[in-house]
Amino acid sequence: MKKATLLIFLVLPLFCLAQSFKLKGKITSEKMSLEWADISISSLEGKIIDGTTTKQDGTFEMNIKKGSYKIGISLLGFTDYEKEVVIENDTDLGIIILKESATNLVEVVVQSKKKTIEQKTDRLVYNLENNVTTVGGDALSAINTAPGVVVKNDVITILGKGTSRVMIDGRIIELTGEELNNYLKSISSGDIKNIEIISNPPAKYEAEGTGGLINIIMKKGVRDSWKNTTTVSYDQNKYGIGTLRNNFFYNKNKFRFSASTNGKTGYKNSEENLEMYFPDGLSTMKAVTKVKDENFSGKLALDYDLSKRTTIGFQFLNDRNNPDFKSDIRIDKYDTQNKLDNVTLNDSYTDKGSKNQTYNVHLITKLDSLNRKLSFDADYFNYNSKFDRAFTANNYTPEMLFVDVNQSGRNISNQAIDNWSFKADMEHPLQALNLSYGAKVSFINSESDVLYYNTISGTPELDPTQSNRFKYTENNQAVYINGNKKINEKWNFQAGLRLENTQTNGFSETLNQETINNYLKLFPTFYASYQKNENNNFSLNYGKRINRPRFDLLNPFKVYINSNSYSEGNPFLRPSFSDNFELSHSYKEVLRTSVFVNLVTNGYGVLFTSNPETNTQIVTRENYFKNLNYGIGESYSASFTDWWSSENTLYFLGAKTEFIKDINATPSNSLQVDFSTNNTFVLGKTTKLQIDFSYSTPFKSGLYEVGYVSSFDIGFKQDLFNKSMQIAFLANDIFNTGYLKDFTSVVNGVKQVYSQNESSRFVRLSMIYNFGNKKINVKERAFGNQDEKKRTGN
Repeated sequence: MKKATLLIFLVLPLFCLAQSFKLKGKITSEKMSLEWADISISSLEGKIIDGTTTKQDGTFEMNIKKGSYKIGISLLGFTDYEKEVVIENDTDLGIIILKESATNLVEVVVQSKKKTIEQKTDRLVYNLENNVTTVGGDALSAINTAPGVVVKNDVITILGKGTSRVMIDGRIIELTGEELNNYLKSISSGDIKNIEIISNPPAKYEAEGTGGLINIIMKKGVRDSWKNTTTVSYDQNKYGIGTLRNNFFYNKNKFRFSASTNGKTGYKNSEENLEMYFPDGLSTMKAVTKVKDENFSGKLALDYDLSKRTTIGFQFLNDRNNPDFKSDIRIDKYDTQNKLDNVTLNDSYTDKGSKNQTYNVHLITKLDSLNRKLSFDADYFNYNSKFDRAFTANNYTPEMLFVDVNQSGRNISNQAIDNWSFKADMEHPLQALNLSYGAKVSFINSESDVLYYNTISGTPELDPTQSNRFKYTENNQAVYINGNKKINEKWNFQAGLRLENTQTNGFSETLNQETINNYLKLFPTFYASYQKNENNNFSLNYGKRINRPRFDLLNPFKVYINSNSYSEGNPFLRPSFSDNFELSHSYKEVLRTSVFVNLVTNGYGVLFTSNPETNTQIVTRENYFKNLNYGIGESYSASFTDWWSSENTLYFLGAKTEFIKDINATPSNSLQVDFSTNNTFVLGKTTKLQIDFSYSTPFKSGLYEVGYVSSFDIGFKQDLFNKSMQIAFLANDIFNTGYLKDFTSVVNGVKQVYSQNESSRFVRLSMIYNFGNKKINVKERAFGNQDEKKRTGN
């Protein structure tokens, strides 16, 4: 009978409204009526059900279904008010008098400051407001300061979990790798409210990404106000980069609007070193590259309340990057006696650019006072990139006398991606549990061209054997159901199931080769939390994930560095899967312990293979391993004094790797220790100093060995003119040790050691100016901001 009832709820969503009664009252101080007071109605277990704010005369009114509730009233400068009420008919609470806080306004602000790290059932919430080093920075640098998250080599990972996908306000960004990082660099960290680290995402979210999800929650404008923030910053590494950002928010009555623009221009220095130990001698490569960091982006967002229950909205994002770069590459070849045999100099210039546009329309409707809510989203994403690289590699004697031309060519590559997606989500609280369910369909089309011209004769000649057009389509249909049940004050359970059906097709016109892959997969999730007492909380979660290859990794053609070194894609790459288990404990929300296990099957990754007979280096991708990752993480939040607060993390990570393909290599693993400490010092009411340090030990993981990474950073922030202006300074990676070093692998008996430093050491000076009107005169009061708060994860 219970199953039949649940089926009816799934097939026929409840649009019928339950009988409700009026709840009203008036909020005053001892002297006058209080406008703008927040009124919240919650269940006795603490779940927010509805809310509003008081009118100019201090009155409020709302419709509530019969039942027992808690009413909460809050207003800055006054003591919070809470009371249990029983609604059986229309109820007038009369006049409620709020008492003024005994503390002054500055003390109130300090008391209401959010914790830097908040642990929730299925995610960790990282609040940026206390971090000085993110001031004037971008979203990518902010993510890198989040606990347990690392950004390295264009890859964002949760420690011990793997590559993570990134969302903005719950919507997936359909970019990965370098393109994703460039996009995140266009977003000001000042616009970010908080960052959610979701290691095991619930069934509502897409199953893509073995390392879970990073959800960036953007700030929203304060009700009935407008605000403008202008940020100017300058980064100095070997070269300089200037950034100008402007963000505008407007929120009045039923209308909310925001617009932002971002412009960046300058250069950064990149240095790469590679050592290859061939049987007939060592070969070393050093590349010095001057990379243009040029970006322009903008965002428009509009929301309008059609009624007290229904909101429609539109968003548009545009992002353009032009990271042209000039590289000087030197390759030294030694004989078996370690004597220099010959030199190859590669001079190249790359004209590179990308642009993407994202459109979103959405509708959110609240069906009744029980907070049943239905939402629809339609998204379109378009991405285009170009890559035009001309290079000449000449051979020289050890005395630098010209011998001949090693290789001269031009690589031209273009890629276009279109993505349509449509989804519907239903929040459907029942008496037995809080139920949610929904569906999503997406359609992806990708086309990439690779053209290679041989220019050794001085006249470009198209080489059809090294040119290709590659078409790729991916369609996905998904449905999910998720249930949450609070058993009592101690136990809470959540379980979900997501079904994804995927069809892919890759076609190489040059090779006349088609690769088809269809699969139907289930992705279960489970969460349990136990509140032993007010100091101790335990939670257990499990989730299954998928990691699909990037589109460019599927293109089977070669991109050359010189005649003995090239990179190629693999159209036969298959998705990898992961099973994630995590057990965590929180003590007084100060000390958090996490023990986790992550099992990866059919794993794929980069292979730096070599051919000893021709001294050729080949960079390719293969499904070649399965992995068991495990670890324990500790996070400690401390306030040693009123002026010194500290956030600290310590992770111990291990792995066991097995190769599932014969790549003529032997796996090896070792323990990795990762430590970070972020310390904020309040030097005065308007002055903060921050000192950060992080260190990761050398470790072995499967095919690779990685050297240590550390960073020592100092940040300073000064508030001026009642916080309407901020001046910030950051010295990042002062000792220049925060880059990838000693990245070592041995394949086919050839050892390769690689290092890369992309200007991790720099200084930044930023100035932020805020102005606006906090209280627009409003004749008609809107119905409250509780729905907006819920949509942002509050």
